[in-house]
Amino acid sequence: MDISLALGGGGAKGNSHIGVLRKLEAEGFRIRAVAGTSFGGIVAALYASGRTPGQIEEIFSTVDQTRLYGRAPDEGPSLLGLAGASKFFEEALGPVEFSDLKLPCALTAVDLKSSREVVLSEGSVHEALLATIALPGIFPPRRIRDWELVDGGTLDPVPVQAARALAPGLPVAAVVLTAPVGEPTRMFEVSLPYLPGVITKRIAHMRFAQAFDIFLRSVEIVNRQMAELRLAADAPDVIVRPAVSHIQLLDEVDIRETAKLGEAAVEAALPELKRVTGWTAKLVRMLRRV
Repeated sequence: MDISLALGGGGAKGNSHIGVLRKLEAEGFRIRAVAGTSFGGIVAALYASGRTPGQIEEIFSTVDQTRLYGRAPDEGPSLLGLAGASKFFEEALGPVEFSDLKLPCALTAVDLKSSREVVLSEGSVHEALLATIALPGIFPPRRIRDWELVDGGTLDPVPVQAARALAPGLPVAAVVLTAPVGEPTRMFEVSLPYLPGVITKRIAHMRFAQAFDIFLRSVEIVNRQMAELRLAADAPDVIVRPAVSHIQLLDEVDIRETAKLGEAAVEAALPELKRVTGWTAKLVRMLRRV
C-alpha cells in the first residue's frame, strides 16, 4: 500500500506527525515520498533522511526550547531568531543535500519578492528547513538564491501538490493541523520559551500582548480558510486531521502524548486510506492518466 504524504504546518502541533508516521507504518503503508511545510517540513526531512518515527520522537524530546530561538547578529527583523534552530538542524541532520535523502522530499516556502510559493527539493536541506519554518514576523526571512523566503504555510498550509509531484500516480494523504472552519478560536497565551513563566504571565496582561493575541487569532482564522480552500482545490485522496486545536504555536508539549493524537487520526482515517490504496482506486488513477 504505497502513498505520498503531505505534512502540514502548525508549530508544536506538528509533533502529532510522529504518530501519523508510526501508525501508517504499523498498518503496512509504504510512504514513497514526503512533502512538508513549517514544522511538517522538519518531520518530512528527518523521515526522508532515514530516521524512524521513534528516532524522530527521541530527537525532539532532547530539544532545549530555551536555546532554540536564540538570535544571531546578522538575522533580520523578527520577534525570535533561528540561530538555535540552525544548530539543532546541523546536529540532527548534518550537511545533507536533498540528493542524499533516502526518499523523495520537498519543503515549501513563500518568496516575499514575488509572492509565490517556492518548492525546495534540491540543494541544502538545512537552508530549506530554515526557510520553511520562518513564520513571518516571528522568525527572520531566509535568503536562498534570489528569494527572500518565509514559512510555506503562508500560502499553502498543506503541500498536497508538492507531494503529488514527487510521486505521480500515488494517492496523497494530507495531514492537516488547522482546526475545521467554524470551530471557535482560542485565546493565545504569550509563550516565549526563553522567558520565565512569571514574566510571561505579566506580559500577557499588557496591551501589546492583548493586541498580539488578536493578531494571532486573526491569522489562525485566515490559515483555516486558506487550508480549506487549498484542500478543495488540490484534492488530496485522504485527509488525516489530528485533534490538536488545543495546542498553540510555541507550546511545550508532551511529545509522546501529542504523537498519540496523530495515531488516533490515522486510525479514524484507515477505511479511506485502505480504499484509496486498493486495486480499484489504482485502476481509476491509471485510467485518468491515460
